[in-house]
Amino acid sequence: MERDRDFAAVALPHLDAAYNLARWLAGSGAEAEDIVQEALVRALTYFPGYRGGNARAWLLRIVRNAAYAALNARRATKAEPLWDGDEGVPEPADPGDDPETALIRRRTALRIDGLVEQLPAELKEALVLRELEELSYREIAEVTGAPVGTVMSRLWRARRLLAKAGAGER
Repeated sequence: MERDRDFAAVALPHLDAAYNLARWLAGSGAEAEDIVQEALVRALTYFPGYRGGNARAWLLRIVRNAAYAALNARRATKAEPLWDGDEGVPEPADPGDDPETALIRRRTALRIDGLVEQLPAELKEALVLRELEELSYREIAEVTGAPVGTVMSRLWRARRLLAKAGAGER
């Protein structure tokens, strides 16, 4: 019972970050939910070996590994979801925006999402962890198992590719 409370205190505050990373890596909200569920089962299984430290990085590393395992399994079976529940569901508009501003914001967000989706996985994960989850370079290195210099290089390359792609679309 106490172990369950300890696990909940360590893992549950980071569920949004776990889902966000899984969503960007998998490209599907439904698959991200499955990945996070699998990652939480793994985390609970290995929780007795958790020695403290950065709980967010610990959980995100498990999510990352679960996501890559799911992606490899998907490639092996060539399975495609029949419907992704995220398609066609717009983000709620800011109530202070006029319709034109709301449309511009939505189109910009969709364009950026599309550009990020096209990045190679290692660049995408570094960018998501830094810019959306606001992890430090050291924390990203901990999650990905890559040296800090590699993290910095991946971020630089991701930003450069986004800038080039964004400039080319205009």
